[in-house]
Amino acid sequence: MKKVVIRGKRQAELIEVPTPKALGDWALVKIEVAPMCTEYKKYDAGEIHGHLGHEAAGVVVEVYRPGRVKTGDRVVVMPQYPCGRCALCLSGEYIHCLNNHDVATVTGSPEGGAAYAQYLLKPSWLLPGIPDHVTYEHAGMLCCGLGPTFGAMERMRVGAFDTVLIVGTGPVGLGGIVNGIFRGARVIAASHNPYRAKLAGELGAESVIDSRDPEVLARILDLTEGRGADMAMDCAGDASAQRLAVDAVRRNGKVAFVGESGGFNVHVSNDLLRKGLTFYGIWHYNLNGVPRLFQVIDRCGKLLDRMITHTFPMDKVKDAWELQITRQCGKVLLYPWA
Repeated sequence: MKKVVIRGKRQAELIEVPTPKALGDWALVKIEVAPMCTEYKKYDAGEIHGHLGHEAAGVVVEVYRPGRVKTGDRVVVMPQYPCGRCALCLSGEYIHCLNNHDVATVTGSPEGGAAYAQYLLKPSWLLPGIPDHVTYEHAGMLCCGLGPTFGAMERMRVGAFDTVLIVGTGPVGLGGIVNGIFRGARVIAASHNPYRAKLAGELGAESVIDSRDPEVLARILDLTEGRGADMAMDCAGDASAQRLAVDAVRRNGKVAFVGESGGFNVHVSNDLLRKGLTFYGIWHYNLNGVPRLFQVIDRCGKLLDRMITHTFPMDKVKDAWELQITRQCGKVLLYPWA
């Protein structure tokens, strides 16, 4: 099979590797679409890497024995390789599993764990079925396109009476706008990227504020009668975005941190005690939420079509990454067989 590898700074190529085989409860999935996430950062930094991608949708082409899936099933490939046996996995919080499998140790081969490839191995319990009327493109959005912000909104219990601030309008933040619109919430977005700010408005954000504006906080307060948003989500993962999310919510409000980050600036007394905020760290969502997330897809299909701005065949992965580096895009999809 073919897969993508990074050879150096802005150097990538397709190589041929052995096609993995199904074994035990691990099924072999032919990847029909691989939504692209932050792998472009590795490409830009020159991080040598041969196992890229963690989002996919496809079809089961081989099983070792009868189980939860069968050949021909259309499935979403959930991220990570959790154990499936611990309390976290059994409760649906598999993303926090402390006993993740190493693919090479389980299978005896280094191949099968990458989504930027034509085939992938995955434990069958991490392969939710795709309803017949849902496309592979929309099903792939169950991962990072909609998943992290869906998890945040589930935890914060976002509803139609809430004003939600989305800070950062990369693909994850754009997915947050879609999730907020589905729930009937009033959505405000803060963005410093004109392309994505425009896209945020097209997806339904009521107001999109330039996050570089020195008066950005005052503008958010003006839009919320001086109170602040009921809830905020940092989808950018930098200190200024995190600070804006904390400062722009009302007293006793809620803040979810979704963007990947290595640092954080919070004042325990002012932010947590006196302001009474509740913080949530969100990596993904509970696996039991899959049926509800398919409801989002059913009702917001046209928004997803707008959120997915570009598609590329896998042999044009460098073009896709070069586009992502410019950030003049929404969600980008890769087709391993095109």
